[in-house]
Amino acid sequence: MPRIAVIEDDPTTSDQLAGWIRAAHDGLVVDQHFDRASAEAALRRERYDLVVLDIELGAERHAGVALINEINKQGLGTPVLVVSAMPAALYRSIMQALDAWDYLQKTTFEQAEFVATFLEILRTAQARTPQPAAGELQLDPLKQRSPLWRGQRVNLPLTAQRILATLHARTGEVVSYEELFDVVKSGRNRDNVRKHVATIRDAFRDLDPAFDGIENIPMRGFRWTGA
Repeated sequence: MPRIAVIEDDPTTSDQLAGWIRAAHDGLVVDQHFDRASAEAALRRERYDLVVLDIELGAERHAGVALINEINKQGLGTPVLVVSAMPAALYRSIMQALDAWDYLQKTTFEQAEFVATFLEILRTAQARTPQPAAGELQLDPLKQRSPLWRGQRVNLPLTAQRILATLHARTGEVVSYEELFDVVKSGRNRDNVRKHVATIRDAFRDLDPAFDGIENIPMRGFRWTGA
């Protein structure tokens, strides 16, 4: 189901926006974050379908700018709706230059305008982004984005990502230790490869405790089954 982040330091405003979102669309999951640190951690941990954020968070006047840059760096195309007290005449163009999808100035809009804007962004984003099938592993062919498992980001170091991509490209086949040595930059030995595979398994099981999609083939290597 769609997951929405509301990043707003004022609890009353945060609750109001979250309440409007929940009332606007059944089945939405809304996470509320009140400062830059917790928001950044969530953006790295979760894959959001839409982010609603303020520019000022506490004493940080432009914390929202840093968060938009973090979202853009992930390269997932996550839409951002900025809701701020900063003058729209000045900040709308600045936020759109940072790839924010729209800008609403606080105290100048009512619930109906917010909901209409929010739903239009959500519909447009969902139409552009194909939804991964249950159990599907998505890999970026350019290796610039983290892998996705069931729509959630798998946090892996680069070497582990290369091993995962190699196993996935040969789904159902045994990939030998010697073949995996080719994607390990250092420590080209079986023990090191096993450690990287263990890291991959742990990352998947953080998202899906039942994950058992990498089969160990004794004395030979590993096989991706995606189970």
